[in-house]
Amino acid sequence: MTFAKITGTGSYLPGKPVSNAELIAMHGLDSSDEWIIARTGIRFRHLAPANTTASDLALEAARRALGAAGRQPNDLDMIIVATSTPDYIFPSTAALLQAKLGVSNGSPAFDLQAVCSGFAYALSVAEKFIRSGSNRCVLVVGAEVFSRILDWKDRGTCILFGDGAGAIMLEASDTPGILATALHADGSHHKMLAVPGQICGGQPTGDPFLRMDGQAVFKFAVKVLAEVAEEVLAAGGMTAGQIDWLIPHQANIRILQSTAKKLGLPIEKCVVAVDRHGNTSAASIPLALDESVRAGTIKRGDTLLLEGVGGGFTWGAALVKY
Repeated sequence: MTFAKITGTGSYLPGKPVSNAELIAMHGLDSSDEWIIARTGIRFRHLAPANTTASDLALEAARRALGAAGRQPNDLDMIIVATSTPDYIFPSTAALLQAKLGVSNGSPAFDLQAVCSGFAYALSVAEKFIRSGSNRCVLVVGAEVFSRILDWKDRGTCILFGDGAGAIMLEASDTPGILATALHADGSHHKMLAVPGQICGGQPTGDPFLRMDGQAVFKFAVKVLAEVAEEVLAAGGMTAGQIDWLIPHQANIRILQSTAKKLGLPIEKCVVAVDRHGNTSAASIPLALDESVRAGTIKRGDTLLLEGVGGGFTWGAALVKY
């Protein structure tokens, strides 16, 4: 039987960290460092320069994941990029990444859009391709430049987000790696978190900025993250007590704390990167994973629970033997 296993991780954050105080000064926000930390847990985030795209960030993270796995670009037989902030309407950011990596073997490359659940969705899709036997070496990337869709006058949203990319190499294995996955969506909640605009006739129509009902998102996120965690644990025949590390989407420290509490896990078992990265949407889980792997916190053989929730609304989780 063929399984799918993570063989390498990589990540990339553009530029220097931007503190809350610097962000407030840059945009004249009616806020304070203390208020932002108390509400979100965020102290820093990274913001991509104007000429830097999602595929640029993805390229750096991908190179590091390839290096960690001991692979070359032409070893890849599929590239999936989870992003809500693509370089273009088309071609896909994955196709652009493929070109930048120099992959010339004709393997498929495509984007997946599930907002902050994008990495969980992309990981699940990649695992299915590998388990089917059709692919053996898949690059999965989450890459975002959310700073491009923020209204810098809206302190309720602009303080939350950052830019970055994270990547994994997922390969065929004789031993289990991805133990179980679960994915969900409910489009009836789409108004809680959206960018309700588009380009028509060369001009933006509707509202081109990210809009969010913070309280509604918080309540929904805590509920479904706990539910999908229990679902994927049951599918994998495990209990929360057997998890070595919980790696949730890094949206807000209060969501992370509430999710861990609902699962009966000490916060010490929850990987926290939101204080340094902010919310990097589809990049947040692989960013946190790579940092923890490279720091030696997460080790081979550890059991990980990855989970995300995002606009759509979408949510998903994966139980992983690293």
